[in-house]
Amino acid sequence: MDVYVIPLGGERYELYCEHSVDPEPVVEHESSGLFGRLRHRFATLLRDAEARRHQSRDARSVDRSWMTRAQERMMAWVAERIAEQRLLWNLRHENEVTLAHPADMTFADVRVVLDRVLKRDYDRHFRWLVIDSILAAGSAALAVLPGPNFVFYYFAFRLVGHWLSMQGARQGLRRIAWVGRTCAPLAELRNVGTLQGAARTQFIKEVSARLQLQHLTTFFDRVAI
Repeated sequence: MDVYVIPLGGERYELYCEHSVDPEPVVEHESSGLFGRLRHRFATLLRDAEARRHQSRDARSVDRSWMTRAQERMMAWVAERIAEQRLLWNLRHENEVTLAHPADMTFADVRVVLDRVLKRDYDRHFRWLVIDSILAAGSAALAVLPGPNFVFYYFAFRLVGHWLSMQGARQGLRRIAWVGRTCAPLAELRNVGTLQGAARTQFIKEVSARLQLQHLTTFFDRVAI
């Protein structure tokens, strides 16, 4: 697995990868209990959202009933959450990871950045885990109403996602052996903040093509800009 250290200007950095999320299958004895059932449902949503992400728009269902539109909006939301937390979820099962970093940084400096980002992400997901646990418990009272309890499932999905992200961050901090690899095009991204509009987009696309990172432009739109 390759992880890229992306400079965003100044002392800001983010970690990035493009591996698909491949959630582990949940066998029957693991899916007992409320949290086990939530993880099973979560894994199913991940598989469906990943399949949708790789499917062309033309290949998607032409049925435009309100139910289909609602399902597509939900899957689009899930796919966006996958994009945001893909890196941490993938780190859960890794023992050795290649860390591609700007060529103008030493690996010692990169490790400081790596640990800072992973610790920040762990703390952030822990805070949201606590908040969403409380909100999920409160929304469970809506089960008395007819129809699916979408409010509960929304917070439950977030709860499981934050828990998996914490696992990934902890794995990266404590167990993964990180192997450095210098990557000259990454250093060029430090200048992206000086560009505007179409020039900035084109520059990021050119760097993405050289790095063979298909979704790097989308990453900048979501995180950096």
